[in-house]
Amino acid sequence: MKSVHTSGRRKRSIARVTLKEGKGIVRINSMLLDHYQPNMSRMKIMEPLMLAPEVSKKVNINVDVHGGGFQSQTDAIRLAIARAIVQYSKDKSLRQRFIEYDRNLIIADIRHTEASKPNDSKPRASRQKSYR
Repeated sequence: MKSVHTSGRRKRSIARVTLKEGKGIVRINSMLLDHYQPNMSRMKIMEPLMLAPEVSKKVNINVDVHGGGFQSQTDAIRLAIARAIVQYSKDKSLRQRFIEYDRNLIIADIRHTEASKPNDSKPRASRQKSYR
């Protein structure tokens, strides 16, 4: 039985995916994809599965995701799932199909929030100067 492990990251979220041969069941933190909320996130997560129906019907996908908000978790999950499907199928045309549809399905978006500096209120704002 072939098994693939991949991970996807977005901002503070980290998603770890285990892909095994099966019947097409997708679980996110032990919850079926059909019950995952909000609906917009569910649709976004289903994009790589819809682009590769020949592979996604033959594998079970288990996702563990933590950290960040729901939107960054969604982006991390779809990145990890798309990478796992490409790695499992070893199909270069499938990878190209993902990149043409949305580049962030295969290539991670590495932007993070900037850290606050010491003695300042915001990352870019500096203290006001007082002359008196």
